[in-house]
Amino acid sequence: MAQKGVQLDRKNISCSICLDLLKDPVTLSCGHSYCMNCINSHWDGEDQKPVYSCPQCRKIFITRPNLEKNTMLAELVEQLKKTALQAAPADHCYAGPEDVACDFCSGRKLKAFKSCLQCVASYCEQHLQPHYDVSSFKKHKLVEPSKKLRENICSRHDEVMKMFCRTDRQSICYLCSVEEHKGHDTVSAAAERSERQKELEVSRLKIQQKIQDREKDVKLLQQELEAINRSADKAVEDSEKMFTELICLMEKRRSEVKQQVRSQQETEVSPVKEVEEKLQQEIRELKRKDAELKKLSDTEDHNQFLHSYPSLSALSPSTSSLQIRPRRRFDHVTAAVSRLRDKLQDILRDKWTDVSLTEVDVLLPAAEPKTRAEFLQYSCEITLDPNTVNRKLLLSEGNRKVSLKVLQQQSYSYHRDRFTKWLQVLSRESLTGRCYCEVERRGIISVAVSYKNIRRAGWSDNRQFGHNKKSWALKCIDDSYFLYNKVTTPISGPRPSRVGLYLDHSAGILSFYSVSETMTLLHRVQTRFTKPLHAGILHY
Repeated sequence: MAQKGVQLDRKNISCSICLDLLKDPVTLSCGHSYCMNCINSHWDGEDQKPVYSCPQCRKIFITRPNLEKNTMLAELVEQLKKTALQAAPADHCYAGPEDVACDFCSGRKLKAFKSCLQCVASYCEQHLQPHYDVSSFKKHKLVEPSKKLRENICSRHDEVMKMFCRTDRQSICYLCSVEEHKGHDTVSAAAERSERQKELEVSRLKIQQKIQDREKDVKLLQQELEAINRSADKAVEDSEKMFTELICLMEKRRSEVKQQVRSQQETEVSPVKEVEEKLQQEIRELKRKDAELKKLSDTEDHNQFLHSYPSLSALSPSTSSLQIRPRRRFDHVTAAVSRLRDKLQDILRDKWTDVSLTEVDVLLPAAEPKTRAEFLQYSCEITLDPNTVNRKLLLSEGNRKVSLKVLQQQSYSYHRDRFTKWLQVLSRESLTGRCYCEVERRGIISVAVSYKNIRRAGWSDNRQFGHNKKSWALKCIDDSYFLYNKVTTPISGPRPSRVGLYLDHSAGILSFYSVSETMTLLHRVQTRFTKPLHAGILHY
């Protein structure tokens, strides 16, 4: 409380012009006091001569007042100087080697509270006050304290650099724009900052999307770890129960099986944890990069922003998205031990049949193709099955083309696999492994994949591609969307005239692309396929 009182006293006996303690104090008839030199300098600079006014209350004096030293106030100032008034501020208020110091403090300098881009100077809170009180200062641009203010000054013309030359990619002053940069593409620094700010925000969005993708991958890995551990634990538990029945004869074999399961479990878990750590590291790096870009985005100094932008905005190449290949668990161990138990008496008398653990395919398949040439490496020949096609659809060109004939039913013979109501057809070939095909479309269609046992007869919605758990469909209209089990997912991107369908059956990946000069991903599914799939077309 004592320190607060000292600060209040200091304010009361400070000059509102220089913001320092009164020197040779004089008091005007309005009651306000100033340093004699400060008030004289103020009046000398006024344009309203011979009318003079008080800087604080604006009282007007017709004639310039005669100033005489206020001896009582002067003595009070001197007395307080010798006591607590001049007590040093707390050490944390003084500028250290890493801090921006006030350019106007005498002696030991205080930390700067703001920097002024127009004045090219930094101010503590006390010396900054005129920027809030004096009208001519109020339009100045104040930013967070900066040690790099001189970088805003043109070394050639000693002017503030408020322009940016896009031709030479550098900040310039106005004189530069009409001299050595004459005829160049020049804009204001604020305009250039605005453009770069948009790019920066796009970069941040990409980073944030990568963070979300990596966090999803980590979640998949964690689920995978849980599944592996649950499966391994169950295999051990079941094996223990069965071996207990034959504990006397099977103690050694039980230990071997348990050791094999745990060893395989460790083999499975280790690469998963390694990939998880790499993803966590990438997430940390992306968050660090995002923090750097956030800090740069919040920079108020246009030139400092433009100076730092090229080194921070570029994104480093990312690793491919995580893809987890479905695999068998340890159930086969339980089955093997069960069979062993039934035949144990005879087998142990003669010979031991090894209980081997089949290797479990753990993690990442090969990277998904990126270019059309890479996709075409997995191209497969697809023909449409006449036994499945609706009678209002016409097959041609060797059963590779299907067209709608609403008014003319085709004379296909009866077959139990035929779609009777929905205008659909399935491929003759099943799709397994990695395969890719393209569909050129006219009108509104759905490109789909489906299990062969999808229901065929009747108008019920669950016979239509995408309206059940046995098929996945991309409906191609003005506003395309993806369908699975009657749940629609809107699709952003171009309206495709050629649709690419990519399937990695074992990895559970199904992707739809718009094919032109480039491959534009429309939708991607990550799931587990339990049976071979067939390509399908639905007409509307």
